[in-house]
Amino acid sequence: DPDSGDNGLLLYSLVNNQMNEFDIDENTGQIFTVSVAGKAGTFHLEVQAADQGIGRLTARTTVNVTIDSSSSNNMVLVVLNQKINVVEKHIAELKRVLEDYLAWNVYIVDVYSSEFERKARSSTDVTYVKIIAFDKANQEVPAEEVKRKLREQKSNIERELEKVFSVSVTAAIEEAPADSATPELVATIVLSVLLACTLIAFLAYLLFTTKRKRKDKQQHLVKKQDEIMEGIDNLCAIDRNGSLKSLEKLEHMKN
Repeated sequence: DPDSGDNGLLLYSLVNNQMNEFDIDENTGQIFTVSVAGKAGTFHLEVQAADQGIGRLTARTTVNVTIDSSSSNNMVLVVLNQKINVVEKHIAELKRVLEDYLAWNVYIVDVYSSEFERKARSSTDVTYVKIIAFDKANQEVPAEEVKRKLREQKSNIERELEKVFSVSVTAAIEEAPADSATPELVATIVLSVLLACTLIAFLAYLLFTTKRKRKDKQQHLVKKQDEIMEGIDNLCAIDRNGSLKSLEKLEHMKN
């Protein structure tokens, strides 16, 4: 915008409010990714530029961003000792520093503070930045090559990032982790564990019931045996009494 003052001050924004996957620097218009891990396809971003004068004038254009899932094998993690909200504010500078020292085009695919809590903004002082590099022929640079060069330029990158964040910065290089288990796989594992627990509980119940029945049967047999022995003892007592009475009767008849 050739105008001066507020009439020439342009601010950029994403019209479709696709802030979950992408964001835009309102001052420069640079678009960067927020979280596109595990996603593939073409995203149509409607970008608006607006001046700040009275009766604000605007212009819009569509930016098509294509994400190729095959690139996952060449992704590399750069781990920074900074809070995620701080890193996100300086994402453009981070991209510039990486491109300057790697001499490749660098795309930031994902920025997160934890593999399990990617929406956290200031929970920890560790931020993971997942990147992929492309050479001048727009071909993906193998992950091992990116890691090698990152290690070579580690001190230079950290020194330059200290200027960006105004604090001491450490940048650890790690391989991008293997793709997380899919929801279907997680569900299968959970169901398998539940099934195993249910089966163990059922077997334990059967064992307990069998032991209890066996114990009750033994107690019943012992009780029955005791009753039989008691009956035999009573019969013996009657016979003895009967014999004594007979002897007394015979002696009385003799007298």
